[in-house]
Amino acid sequence: MAKYSKKAGDKVEKAMHEMKRGKLKSGRSGKKVTSRKQAIAIGLSEARERGAKVPKKAASKSAAPGRTKAAKRAKATSSRTKATASKSARGVKKATTRTTKAARGTKRATSTASRTRSKAAASKSARSKKSATSARSRSKSK
Repeated sequence: MAKYSKKAGDKVEKAMHEMKRGKLKSGRSGKKVTSRKQAIAIGLSEARERGAKVPKKAASKSAAPGRTKAAKRAKATSSRTKATASKSARGVKKATTRTTKAARGTKRATSTASRTRSKAAASKSARSKKSATSARSRSKSK
């Protein structure tokens, strides 16, 4: 049994034709559609509106329905602050960490590389090479 009706196929075909001619516009912004996938999505959406046989939209796997990335981030931050507050209320001391010279060199190399060069220059291997050479030069100069 077919997933899509003939009517749905015709709508998609019409949307693709309009997209190729530069006539297909996005519904919300009114901008010209250039993506093939977007043209297909518009065609299927129009077919759904007309009552054609089209499968339901797939649920988004990355985000929960109705929740944006910003909302997720805010929720995570608030739960972290609650945990910290409850620990401090119980008298739990925060563990202090000491940064080694090598770690400081890596941090310095990373920030320099990300500011001055491309992302490839700030890769893990590039950072480790840079930190090793900079640490060596600092130890020689002292």
